[in-house]
Formats: sequence, structure tokens, C-alpha cells
Amino acid sequence: MTFKYKIHLQYLQLVQDRIDVFKDMIAALTEDSKNDAKGSAGDKHETALSMMHIEQEKINRKLREVLDQKAILDKIDSSHDSKTIILGSLVKANGIYLYLSVALPKITVDGINVIALSPQSPLGNKLLSNQEGFTFEINGTKYLVEEIR
Repeated sequence: MTFKYKIHLQYLQLVQDRIDVFKDMIAALTEDSKNDAKGSAGDKHETALSMMHIEQEKINRKLREVLDQKAILDKIDSSHDSKTIILGSLVKANGIYLYLSVALPKITVDGINVIALSPQSPLGNKLLSNQEGFTFEINGTKYLVEEIR
């Protein structure tokens, strides 16, 4: 199992865990609203149902965002190596490993920190379509692309 494949799997798992949490939250809110409907009446009941509905909408929005992230990760072939930086490339720049995919939290794989970034981010946008040896500057920091996997 390659380093890049391990990274990809860990990010897929992270996103799947988020999906599961949001689905569980939605199910719990749905169950709460059913139970509340059985035992309440009046304005307090309507307010509680309204608040649950608003919360459910928020969670549904977050779930859609995470499902979109998973769809992007699902499209990436982590076995594909390219000389040019593309979606799914693992880039080492200034000693930092960057996984060009979607914006997700930093993870540690085999004792090495990895940052997932979106191609739409300023750093991701600068990296796209470039090769090893490429140098650039963002916010006063100079970067050198040392390796692409």
C-alpha cells in the first residue's frame, strides 16, 4: 500500500465518518420531532418543532457539503502518478505534504503530517498544472515543489 493510497483512504474514512455522524443527527432529530408531536400541544410545541426543523436544515446542508467532498474523493485514482500536479496529486513543497483534493483537516500518516487542500484555494490554484522544481510565492512565503506523487 503506497503512502499516497494510505492518505487517500484515511481522508475517505474521515469524510465517511462525518457523513455517518450527520445522518445519525438527522435521524435523532426526526425521532425527537415524532415523539414531541405525540406529547405536546400549543405554542411551545410549534416553537420546538420549528427549532428542530431549522436544525435539521442546517445539518442537511452540512451533509450535502460532505457528500460533495466524498464525490470528489471518489473520483481520484490514488494509484495514478503524474509529472504535472493534478487533482489527486501528493505534493511535497517546503517539506510539507499537500494532498490536492478537497479542503480537509490535517492528518498524520506513517508519522508524517499531510494537509488536504482544494484546487480552488490560493495554494492549490498555484500548484495546479506545475511540475517539480516550480517555485512561487504566496503571502510572502516562497515555495519550492520538491516532489510530486
